[in-house]
Amino acid sequence: MIYLASAATAFCTVYLCYVLLKPEKF
Repeated sequence: MIYLASAATAFCTVYLCYVLLKPEKF
């Protein structure tokens, strides 16, 4: 369960960084 939580946190972080770095695509 802890592994899943860490993976989810990492995914959210990467997704947020992508959105912030590529705002023109949204």
